[in-house]
Amino acid sequence: MEALGQYIGAGLATLGMGGAAIGVGNIFAQYLSGALRNPSAADGQFARLIFGFAVTEALGIFSLLVALLLLFAV
Repeated sequence: MEALGQYIGAGLATLGMGGAAIGVGNIFAQYLSGALRNPSAADGQFARLIFGFAVTEALGIFSLLVALLLLFAV
């Protein structure tokens, strides 16, 4: 019964990875949309694009880490 709870908890923790994938797509879509509307401002927004990408990917990696901790450390 305890193993079942670990598997369910790990599965729920990995849902954050799906949200990270959607978040990365939205970040790049909004950047591309803004760059096409105002190409001269695209270079100034590139650093924010990379920062948003890094934060979103970090959230996905953290959810994977929580899932692995639930499976093997608890």
